[in-house]
Amino acid sequence: MKIIIIHGQSHKGSTYNVSRILADKLGGEVSEFFLPKDFNCFCIGCGNCFTKGEVMCPHFEQLQPLTNAIDESDIIILASPVYVYHVTGSMKAFLDHYGYRWMVHRPSESMFSKQAVCVSTAAGAGTKKANKDMADSTFFWGCAKTYKLGIAVWETDWKRVDEKIKSKVDRQTTTLSNKIKNNYTKVRPSIKTRILFNIMRIIQKKGLNERDKTYWQEKGWLGKNRPWK
Repeated sequence: MKIIIIHGQSHKGSTYNVSRILADKLGGEVSEFFLPKDFNCFCIGCGNCFTKGEVMCPHFEQLQPLTNAIDESDIIILASPVYVYHVTGSMKAFLDHYGYRWMVHRPSESMFSKQAVCVSTAAGAGTKKANKDMADSTFFWGCAKTYKLGIAVWETDWKRVDEKIKSKVDRQTTTLSNKIKNNYTKVRPSIKTRILFNIMRIIQKKGLNERDKTYWQEKGWLGKNRPWK
């Protein structure tokens, strides 16, 4: 099992620790990236990825190590502390660069067999919104299954987090890791994902974006082929 963790911050706080506890329980080969240390570019809205191809993104080379690790992984863990009720700016900037991979454009075939986990912690509220920020992307990428793990730790330092909360983290990560391991190699896209894919298929037949339509044609998705078969 190959696991990638994208950390939405470069410090090793509560969110880092929760995501590492989960990854350790999964027991796979782990690759980690820290934002903005490992990728610090903002999408400039040039639109090249949509109309000319992702290789024309001005940040393509800097992003490629993360893209390769995502594509080679079985489990994607996106981890972000809550900043003003949402993900960190670094996580948002990172996710913005994959707009071209949303199902309305050119989703990667490998995504439809992956499981994803969105992890967030907060000193108070906001984990649901932060997790939704990340889960929107994993869903529209086509990930077969996305789990959300949000923990209110009521602290800004993991060392000071109450032991009862740490015990809760232990229980929840154990339950979640068992689900992920049970679904490993067997997970299939939800009905919601398949419905969205078929709606996008209708859109692609109209050829609103020539690059996207060509991509779908080459994959055979405008015919009988499907990325989960």
